[in-house]
Amino acid sequence: MNDADMKRIEAHLKRTFNTGGIIVKARAKVNDSAEVYVGDEFIGVVFEDEDEDGSFMFEMAILAEDLPAD
Repeated sequence: MNDADMKRIEAHLKRTFNTGGIIVKARAKVNDSAEVYVGDEFIGVVFEDEDEDGSFMFEMAILAEDLPAD
């Protein structure tokens, strides 16, 4: 994923989630995806969409330990 794509995705995520704290960073040794952070907290990965050129997919896991207890 190139720098221009990462900047476009970062701007989109900032608008979508209404926060300026989102950062998209290149991954070491992997070119087809980037890591997404809110501040220093890793929240997910953005992948190039294999089926649609110029599109991307954002994957975010929500762990049980991160959720409030019932």
